[in-house]
Amino acid sequence: MSIDISSRQDIEVLVNAFYDKVKEDPTIGYLFNDVAKVNWESHLPRMYDFWESILFDPAVYKGNPMPVHQHLHSLSPLLPIHFQQWKSLFLKTVDLYFKGDVAELAKQRAVSIATVMQIKVLHPDSISGK
Repeated sequence: MSIDISSRQDIEVLVNAFYDKVKEDPTIGYLFNDVAKVNWESHLPRMYDFWESILFDPAVYKGNPMPVHQHLHSLSPLLPIHFQQWKSLFLKTVDLYFKGDVAELAKQRAVSIATVMQIKVLHPDSISGK
C-alpha cells in the first residue's frame, strides 16, 4: 500500500498485521503466547486505542503499559534483542502497508517507545537515580 495512516481503521490494519507477525515470531512470539498468555480479544482494542492516542491525540487510551512490561520481565527476562525485534517487526509492518507523514510518525514513536521501555525495564535504577 502507498497510503498514509489516516483513520482508526488504518490503525486497526496496522496493529492486526503487526501482532499477526509477533504471534509467529521465533524471537518474541513466546513472550506474548506462552509467558504473558495475551488475551488478543482484549489486547488488540487497547492497542488500537494506544496508537490512536499516539498518532491522532484523542484521549482514548487509558492505562500505563510500564507495569505490565515490568511484570513480564519478572516472569521471563526481557533482553535487548526482544526490544530490537519488536521495533524491527513494527517498522517493517508500517512500511509494508503505509507511506506518508503519519506512517513516519508511527515509526518514530515506536522507536521512542521501545527505547524508553527498554531503559525502564532493563535499567530501572538508572531512571530513579538509585
